[in-house]
Amino acid sequence: MPNERLRAAMASRGWTHAELAGRAGVDPKTVERWVNLGRTPRRTTALDAAETLGEDVHALWPQLRQARAARAVSPELVAPYDQRADVPASAFVELFAQARRQIDVLVYAAVFLHEAYPRLNVLLRERAAEGCTVRIAVGDASSANIHQRGQEERFGHGIESRCRLALMHYLPLADAPGIELRTHGTTLYNSLYRADDQVLVNAHVWGVNAYATPMWHLRRSGDGGMFGTYAESFDAVWETARPVEG
Repeated sequence: MPNERLRAAMASRGWTHAELAGRAGVDPKTVERWVNLGRTPRRTTALDAAETLGEDVHALWPQLRQARAARAVSPELVAPYDQRADVPASAFVELFAQARRQIDVLVYAAVFLHEAYPRLNVLLRERAAEGCTVRIAVGDASSANIHQRGQEERFGHGIESRCRLALMHYLPLADAPGIELRTHGTTLYNSLYRADDQVLVNAHVWGVNAYATPMWHLRRSGDGGMFGTYAESFDAVWETARPVEG
């Protein structure tokens, strides 16, 4: 998602990507990513850029305020979000693109990923070809737990349809080397999107659709901890899930 506040601040003062990059000590392509992709710079770099533009750093990058508050609570908590809808699809894509060892996805459907980024399967194939283990667990549309979730969220059979659609999206990956696709029927307390030592956790709330429920970004800090809890949770569900043949 573009950073329109940064774009407007630069335009009002006549700053080009190259000029701001020179003052902030970064490559012009980095500034371009700040603007066009909504990337967040390191705090010290952001402070330099904001001072150059005469703007409040938190007005340009609200995530930095969230990150500072999060670290005061836990060293693992990178950023909390009020709802999943606040997190741009580019954040999920960037997370997966950075993975070098492991990608884990545990959802009922989460079709928003393929809808927002149609090249998701291509990205996952690329990561697997580079040696990354990819495990994807989507909801079994026939599961009683999924039927129940549809009733609780007043979504009826829509969630079952979305589970089937998610399976259709991922099915071309079923025979890809390094990628394993399974379906599960567990009660889903959290959707998980893991890449190596980082994970986006979408916490589910009774009666509320996933897009409107909180999400937090965690980074592993030593053994165990919050990250370890969610990693173990994924493994436990994975053991109960049924492999999908291509």
